[in-house]
Amino acid sequence: MSDIEFIQVEGGVTAPAGIRAAGVHAGFRKDPKRLDAALVVSDGPRTTACGMFTKNVFCAAPVQVDRELLATHTPRAALLNSGNANAATGEPGLAIARKSAQTAAQALGLADGEVLVASTGVIGVELPWTPFEKGIPMLVEKLSKDGGHDAACAIMTTDTHSKECAVRFTYDGNEYAVGGMVKGSGMIQPNMATMLAVVTTDMPVSIDAARVALKQAVDVSFNKVTVDSDTSTNDSVFFFSSGMGAPVANADEAASVLAEALRLVCENLARQIAADGEGATKLVTVYVRDANDEEDADRAARTIANSPLVKTAIAGHDCNWGRIAAALGRSGASFDQYGVDIDIMAMPVLRAGLPCGFDEDEALRRFEDDEIVIEVSLGTGGGASTRVWTCDLTHEYIHINADYRS
Repeated sequence: MSDIEFIQVEGGVTAPAGIRAAGVHAGFRKDPKRLDAALVVSDGPRTTACGMFTKNVFCAAPVQVDRELLATHTPRAALLNSGNANAATGEPGLAIARKSAQTAAQALGLADGEVLVASTGVIGVELPWTPFEKGIPMLVEKLSKDGGHDAACAIMTTDTHSKECAVRFTYDGNEYAVGGMVKGSGMIQPNMATMLAVVTTDMPVSIDAARVALKQAVDVSFNKVTVDSDTSTNDSVFFFSSGMGAPVANADEAASVLAEALRLVCENLARQIAADGEGATKLVTVYVRDANDEEDADRAARTIANSPLVKTAIAGHDCNWGRIAAALGRSGASFDQYGVDIDIMAMPVLRAGLPCGFDEDEALRRFEDDEIVIEVSLGTGGGASTRVWTCDLTHEYIHINADYRS
């Protein structure tokens, strides 16, 4: 497997064979120029589907409905809308979620239970039926192999651009693809983030292998993104395999290859989320190593990534290692402060818990980069490590979220 080359290609969620998509303006948003409804369909006769969802107890109606559907059905499509989260909407919200899923299934010629639903937008506002009535027929009519970009645009909220990725690879002499789209910009804190994602492939895979591969990919990608430490009510990741690629001889080995391709696509999408954090000007990657265990590594990295003081220092191009050290100290991770090393943009700023002299002018120059990298060694002798993506915190974040419902 080590010699398999994963090549990034165009096409996003519809790059795999047997996947079509569409995006339209259905009326969930007032602006007629904004696409606000999306549909992704697997046409393959051997479709496999699974999903992962928010751990927020205050979860939205679509999340509740999807969990029920995936427990008893094999969905072949996903209907998504932006502009309204359908969260905290009670029984009426559940009824709308179920009705939209059933209506989309009928329009596609599928059985009840074969369409998943997802919503994103303002919480606590009743989701109207009229946009579905208008939008579902339009979506079905527009479904195409080239519809992935419109679908990716239709799920955006405060995102500044669509987020798509696809890779193509050859395994056992046959070509396969994995593609995906995601939305997410604010209210970002695993698990997962304020995000909706659809990832697809044409490689045949069993449901058990698909679930394992999706969880592995999400755990190292979407579950390693934080913008503002808030966890959404609507987070959903859907996975579909159309099964339209050539059958595989060694299912276990093929599943491992698919898992790697899925990880690459999800990590790319996760980085796009962090880089497009509301008001962000920098993608920030936090590495923590030499922790006692994975939990400690995650605590340390996430506390640094969520620290408003660290994030504002980065926005101000201030190489303020003291804020990083302070965040580590309150993270709950176990370590000796005199064993800690910190590097910012490959520049040593702390060694064995004590400051290193560094060139402030050189630090300012390095802060001009689009991605800021913070590396921390906890020095415990343990072998655990992790990586978390975040962004800087600017005045624009306050502006966007203060005016979100306006």
